Amino acid sequence: MRSARFWVCVLLFTGCTVNYIDRVALSVAARPIATEFHISPVGMGYLFSAFLWTYLVFLIPWGIVVDRLGTRPVVGFGMAFWSLATLATGLAGSFGAVFATRLAMGFGEASTYPAGGRVIREWIPPGERGLATVVFNSGGYAGPALGAILVAAVTSALGWRGGFFAAGAVGFVWLAIWLAWFRTPEQSRHVSEAERAHILRERGDAPRGGGGGGLPALLRCPSLWGLFFTQGSAVYAQYLFLTWMPSYLQATRHLTILKTGFYTALPYLVAVVGTMLIGRVSDRLLRGEVVSAGRRRRMVAAMMLLSAVILAVPWVASTGLILLLFTVSLTGIASAVGLNIALLNDLLVDPGDSGRANGFLVSGGNLFGLLAPILTGYVVAGSGSYDWAFLIAGLLLLCGATICLTLTRRPIAAISHLSIHYA
Repeated sequence: MRSARFWVCVLLFTGCTVNYIDRVALSVAARPIATEFHISPVGMGYLFSAFLWTYLVFLIPWGIVVDRLGTRPVVGFGMAFWSLATLATGLAGSFGAVFATRLAMGFGEASTYPAGGRVIREWIPPGERGLATVVFNSGGYAGPALGAILVAAVTSALGWRGGFFAAGAVGFVWLAIWLAWFRTPEQSRHVSEAERAHILRERGDAPRGGGGGGLPALLRCPSLWGLFFTQGSAVYAQYLFLTWMPSYLQATRHLTILKTGFYTALPYLVAVVGTMLIGRVSDRLLRGEVVSAGRRRRMVAAMMLLSAVILAVPWVASTGLILLLFTVSLTGIASAVGLNIALLNDLLVDPGDSGRANGFLVSGGNLFGLLAPILTGYVVAGSGSYDWAFLIAGLLLLCGATICLTLTRRPIAAISHLSIHYA
């Protein structure tokens, strides 16, 4: 991958990292917030899920907007909006105020994946797309790792409000870099003519089928629904970790907030490295027509099976072994989610549908993700244990692997007569 494409991937990775730093801030600061505002486990479950309510609602609209307006203004506006919302959380004086700022944060953050998917389609040729997408998505694991440490340290020193001020400020630093540097390949001053020609030649702008019809026509494609449910099965487990892992470690392992931050960060840091290696392997194994034929689904399914090791958590007593299971599972989830997004771009016939298709795919993940913190809150309150929370997530991962192998065998096009079937 040449230099300009490399820096595009760095921007995508760090932007997604900032996105998840702001998401995990509430999880790390959950105990002092719950104490100050007298919030029950069920109430915390709803608060953890609050940003997903607006996030889920606006994913597809953001996808449509990015297809019409382009990636640079959409990403810039989204980053500014959710960073302001994170800063505002530090000023909240009640449960309702925190809830409202998390709703606002979800609206802004919903722009990230639809726009990121389109950036990848604009800048990255198919043979590099698996790695690029996994790098982008791995920011969702670097963010919780860095955020857990940053917010835990600031919260321990300055209180929970300071943690949100620090997290929000990071977004504006990234925004300044994005606005100064990023353009499309056609407009960028930071790409050589040889690289520009390579990108435009290889990225596949010409549709392989004909016709259009927007999202309603795309929804007639079985593969899009297969990807939707695969994403949901993986992201459910992702949000179980993202929202409840710090509370789980504090409640069952009796860790301080600062130690919880470091113990939370470790599995995420390993997952970042592991998922990049897996993305590289995916691109090496899948070339040319193998990519366009949708063979990447096998890698997606394999990673979901790997992540299902969390089914063993209820029977493990050692903190070290539990962290190992969390690390393996998060690496599998991170790889599966990133490769599933790459599989969407592999199967998508018309690049003009990229934003809305990515928005729909990510909405599938976050529909399931919305349920994870709420259902876990009820499970913990009702049983006094986290065991069933991990069992539910593990079973969903097994279901997702099966769905991926069986329902993603056709190209995705906004036309009704396309009937190619892949092996």
